[in-house]
Amino acid sequence: MKMPRLLRAALPALSLLVFAAPAPAAVEMLNIDQSHTNVGFSVRHFVTPVKGEFKEVKGTIAYDTANPSQSKVEVTIPTASINTNHEKRDNHLRSADFFDAEKNPTITFVSKSIALDAKTNKGTMSGDLTMRGVTKPVTLDIEMLGIMGAGAGKVAGFTARGKVNRKDYGILWNKTLDQGGTMLADDVDLIIDVEAKTPPPPKPAENAAATPAPAGEVKK
Repeated sequence: MKMPRLLRAALPALSLLVFAAPAPAAVEMLNIDQSHTNVGFSVRHFVTPVKGEFKEVKGTIAYDTANPSQSKVEVTIPTASINTNHEKRDNHLRSADFFDAEKNPTITFVSKSIALDAKTNKGTMSGDLTMRGVTKPVTLDIEMLGIMGAGAGKVAGFTARGKVNRKDYGILWNKTLDQGGTMLADDVDLIIDVEAKTPPPPKPAENAAATPAPAGEVKK
């Protein structure tokens, strides 16, 4: 059966379109590097801001290089890792008066939407923050600082800033001062700096364990 003349003439052009079509954009899977990440906060104590941090954090960033607004972020923070450089205060913060770390061992954040300006690499990220068993939506101001490296050696940097009201999460403890006012503010500033990296490849032993033996051969 002969191919119609019009279709034969169109084939070269169609081939060019197929090969010229851009490949789907890759999503860079990045793991948060705890040793180069700081999840900090600041809250007014009497009249002075007092700062603290969480020493442990883990999470993933699915970074869409072609459309960063389609990226996804998931973070888990062990509540007991709170640190304000004051042991007695840290133990109080872990207690039921504040984070109740024994009953609520983790704080989590899952992004829902990201709006990032392509020119400034600044924007906002909204998501669900779960703390003390309560989940509330929060919006953070974010900045993409850059991404370096190639292949399995990519490193990316991000910042996030925001504010939450601790009472929204059932953290109500406070003291009323004789002269008026309270010891602690309700609003807590969030100061977050993140470095994330391409996860390392599986170890050879893991690859060997996952590879089935050829038929008739018994793995030792």
